[in-house]
Amino acid sequence: MHESLANSLAALNSILNTISAILLVLGFRAIKQKKKKLHAGLMISAFSVSVLFLISYLIRYYLTGHHSYPGEGFVKTLYLGILLSHTILAVLVPFLAIISLYFAIKKNFLKHKKIAKVTFPIWLYVNVTGVVIYLMLYRFVS
Repeated sequence: MHESLANSLAALNSILNTISAILLVLGFRAIKQKKKKLHAGLMISAFSVSVLFLISYLIRYYLTGHHSYPGEGFVKTLYLGILLSHTILAVLVPFLAIISLYFAIKKNFLKHKKIAKVTFPIWLYVNVTGVVIYLMLYRFVS
Protein backbone atom coordinates (compact mmCIF):
# COMPACT_ATOMS: atom_id res chain seq x y z
CA MET A 1 0.00 0.00 0.00
CA HIS A 2 2.77 2.46 0.88
CA GLU A 3 4.48 2.12 -2.51
CA SER A 4 1.25 2.81 -4.40
CA LEU A 5 0.47 5.75 -2.11
CA ALA A 6 4.00 7.09 -2.47
CA ASN A 7 3.76 6.90 -6.26
CA SER A 8 0.34 8.59 -6.30
CA LEU A 9 1.39 11.41 -3.99
CA ALA A 10 4.67 11.88 -5.87
CA ALA A 11 2.71 12.17 -9.13
CA LEU A 12 0.34 14.67 -7.52
CA ASN A 13 3.31 16.69 -6.27
CA SER A 14 4.80 16.74 -9.76
CA ILE A 15 1.49 17.94 -11.21
CA LEU A 16 1.26 20.68 -8.58
CA ASN A 17 4.85 21.76 -9.33
CA THR A 18 4.03 21.89 -13.03
CA ILE A 19 0.89 23.97 -12.45
CA SER A 20 2.79 26.33 -10.15
CA ALA A 21 5.57 26.78 -12.72
CA ILE A 22 3.04 27.56 -15.46
CA LEU A 23 1.26 30.07 -13.22
CA LEU A 24 4.59 31.72 -12.34
CA VAL A 25 5.55 32.12 -16.00
CA LEU A 26 2.10 33.44 -16.89
CA GLY A 27 2.26 35.84 -13.92
CA PHE A 28 5.68 37.08 -15.03
CA ARG A 29 4.38 37.58 -18.55
CA ALA A 30 1.32 39.43 -17.26
CA ILE A 31 3.36 41.96 -15.29
CA LYS A 32 5.66 42.51 -18.27
CA GLN A 33 2.50 43.38 -20.23
CA LYS A 34 1.41 45.75 -17.41
CA LYS A 35 -1.61 43.57 -16.59
CA LYS A 36 -1.36 44.09 -12.84
CA LYS A 37 -4.65 42.48 -11.78
CA LEU A 38 -3.98 39.40 -13.90
CA HIS A 39 -0.44 39.25 -12.50
CA ALA A 40 -1.74 39.42 -8.94
CA GLY A 41 -4.29 36.67 -9.53
CA LEU A 42 -1.78 34.39 -11.22
CA MET A 43 0.85 34.86 -8.52
CA ILE A 44 -1.65 34.28 -5.70
CA SER A 45 -2.74 31.14 -7.56
CA ALA A 46 0.90 30.01 -7.89
CA PHE A 47 1.38 30.59 -4.16
CA SER A 48 -1.81 28.66 -3.34
CA VAL A 49 -0.80 25.71 -5.53
CA SER A 50 2.62 25.73 -3.87
CA VAL A 51 0.96 25.58 -0.44
CA LEU A 52 -1.06 22.57 -1.62
CA PHE A 53 2.17 21.02 -2.89
CA LEU A 54 3.89 21.52 0.46
CA ILE A 55 0.98 19.91 2.32
CA SER A 56 0.94 16.96 -0.08
CA TYR A 57 4.72 16.60 0.07
CA LEU A 58 4.77 16.56 3.87
CA ILE A 59 1.98 13.97 3.95
CA ARG A 60 3.89 11.80 1.45
CA TYR A 61 7.11 12.12 3.42
CA TYR A 62 5.37 11.36 6.72
CA LEU A 63 3.61 8.28 5.35
CA THR A 64 6.32 6.83 3.13
CA GLY A 65 9.62 8.35 4.26
CA HIS A 66 12.75 9.02 2.24
CA HIS A 67 13.15 7.60 -1.26
CA SER A 68 16.66 6.86 -2.54
CA TYR A 69 17.62 7.02 -6.19
CA PRO A 70 18.25 3.42 -7.31
CA GLY A 71 20.54 4.21 -10.25
CA GLU A 72 24.32 4.30 -10.32
CA GLY A 73 27.21 6.16 -11.89
CA PHE A 74 26.92 9.49 -13.67
CA VAL A 75 23.12 9.53 -13.65
CA LYS A 76 23.05 9.12 -9.86
CA THR A 77 25.64 11.88 -9.48
CA LEU A 78 23.53 14.11 -11.74
CA TYR A 79 20.40 13.25 -9.73
CA LEU A 80 22.12 14.05 -6.43
CA GLY A 81 23.41 17.37 -7.79
CA ILE A 82 19.94 18.38 -8.93
CA LEU A 83 18.45 17.19 -5.64
CA LEU A 84 20.99 19.15 -3.58
CA SER A 85 20.44 22.43 -5.41
CA HIS A 86 16.68 21.86 -5.41
CA THR A 87 16.56 21.14 -1.67
CA ILE A 88 18.69 24.12 -0.64
CA LEU A 89 16.67 26.53 -2.76
CA ALA A 90 13.32 24.92 -1.84
CA VAL A 91 13.94 25.87 1.79
CA LEU A 92 14.13 29.53 0.74
CA VAL A 93 11.05 29.66 -1.49
CA PRO A 94 8.33 29.86 1.19
CA PHE A 95 10.11 32.74 2.93
CA LEU A 96 10.86 34.61 -0.30
CA ALA A 97 7.33 34.08 -1.63
CA ILE A 98 5.72 35.25 1.61
CA ILE A 99 7.93 38.36 1.75
CA SER A 100 7.17 39.14 -1.88
CA LEU A 101 3.45 38.64 -1.33
CA TYR A 102 3.57 40.77 1.83
CA PHE A 103 5.11 43.74 0.00
CA ALA A 104 2.57 43.42 -2.80
CA ILE A 105 -0.34 43.34 -0.34
CA LYS A 106 1.09 46.40 1.44
CA LYS A 107 1.41 48.07 -1.99
CA ASN A 108 5.13 48.60 -1.46
CA PHE A 109 5.85 47.79 -5.08
CA LEU A 110 9.48 48.96 -5.00
CA LYS A 111 10.34 46.38 -2.35
CA HIS A 112 8.02 43.83 -3.96
CA LYS A 113 9.76 44.18 -7.31
CA LYS A 114 13.21 43.97 -5.70
CA ILE A 115 12.46 40.74 -3.80
CA ALA A 116 10.44 39.30 -6.69
CA LYS A 117 13.48 39.58 -8.97
CA VAL A 118 15.22 37.15 -6.61
CA THR A 119 12.17 35.05 -5.76
CA PHE A 120 10.89 34.36 -9.28
CA PRO A 121 13.92 32.51 -10.72
CA ILE A 122 14.49 30.52 -7.53
CA TRP A 123 10.82 29.55 -7.24
CA LEU A 124 10.65 28.58 -10.92
CA TYR A 125 13.89 26.57 -10.66
CA VAL A 126 12.54 24.69 -7.63
CA ASN A 127 9.30 23.90 -9.46
CA VAL A 128 11.05 22.67 -12.60
CA THR A 129 13.70 20.65 -10.76
CA GLY A 130 10.95 19.16 -8.60
CA VAL A 131 9.41 17.72 -11.76
CA VAL A 132 12.83 16.56 -13.01
CA ILE A 133 13.48 14.81 -9.69
CA TYR A 134 10.10 13.11 -9.87
CA LEU A 135 10.77 11.93 -13.43
CA MET A 136 14.23 10.65 -12.51
CA LEU A 137 13.05 8.92 -9.34
CA TYR A 138 9.73 7.46 -10.49
CA ARG A 139 9.59 7.39 -14.30
CA PHE A 140 13.02 7.14 -15.91
CA VAL A 141 14.53 4.52 -13.62
CA SER A 142 15.67 1.41 -15.48
